[in-house]
Amino acid sequence: MKTDSISTGELPIYESLIRERGDVVEEARMVAEETQHQMTQALNGVAAAPQETAAR
Repeated sequence: MKTDSISTGELPIYESLIRERGDVVEEARMVAEETQHQMTQALNGVAAAPQETAAR
């Protein structure tokens, strides 16, 4: 089965899990992008105050 040829609209269980548990993949993507941005700034010598993440 090719996963790249199937959209999430064709996977009702995936949509159900997102409604129940949240979109973990999207959250991970956002955290990864923010981390990459912070590391780019750090490597360029731009100091930023560390941010605390909310406890879940």
